[in-house]
Amino acid sequence: MAVNKNVMIIPAIKRVGNNRKEDETPKLRVAAYCRVSTDSDEQASSYEVQIEHYTEFIKKNSEWEFAGIFADDGISGTNTKNRDEFNRMIDECMAGKIDMVITKSISRFARNTLDCLQYIRKLKAKNVAVYFEKENINTLDAKGEIMLTIMASLAQQESQSLSQNVKLGYQYRYQQGEVMVNCSRFLGYTKDENKRLVIVPEEAEIVKRIYREYLEGSSMDKIKKGLEADGILTGAGKKGGIPVL
Repeated sequence: MAVNKNVMIIPAIKRVGNNRKEDETPKLRVAAYCRVSTDSDEQASSYEVQIEHYTEFIKKNSEWEFAGIFADDGISGTNTKNRDEFNRMIDECMAGKIDMVITKSISRFARNTLDCLQYIRKLKAKNVAVYFEKENINTLDAKGEIMLTIMASLAQQESQSLSQNVKLGYQYRYQQGEVMVNCSRFLGYTKDENKRLVIVPEEAEIVKRIYREYLEGSSMDKIKKGLEADGILTGAGKKGGIPVL
């Protein structure tokens, strides 16, 4: 075949900084979620160990890109409303900044079955996987959601069992005369060395005054202003407001 001598072939220009192969697989952006449920020293140690473990675990994998550690300290796992770091992590996932989340177990992620499955399905719709290390479950696997449903149900039962144990503990203490109330937040009582309620006479007079004025027809606002005028603080030691009774 004849070649057109008027055609000039221009060679491709190699661009500096663009050496990535077309078939190179992009790294998976992986984050970890850690949580402990109390503020005790033992749990605080566990919290720090989790952060250190997952930071090293993610960074040592050459196919992963470290996308951060999200950690809630001293917060109950029965719901996700007050877990700021958890919610921030979900937002990052939904914004397309995270491809996979690693967490210790289902009970660390959520102990409420409904919340757990809702978040998993929400992330799954964005093709974001959650890997539960203890149960060895990847939510994007074919069997992942079936196993997750079973494990999440067990985790919820565990949470309910713990909650019931706490309630029984409170009931036992009440039977022994030990009242589980924070006396530093309301007026009228304190606790003795046996954790039994003891009336504080000067605070009791304030409580009596509030009830008396209310029964005489004073509004809450009028009672509040009267207490403020006399320099009476709330049960928490603050100015303004009706003291907690």
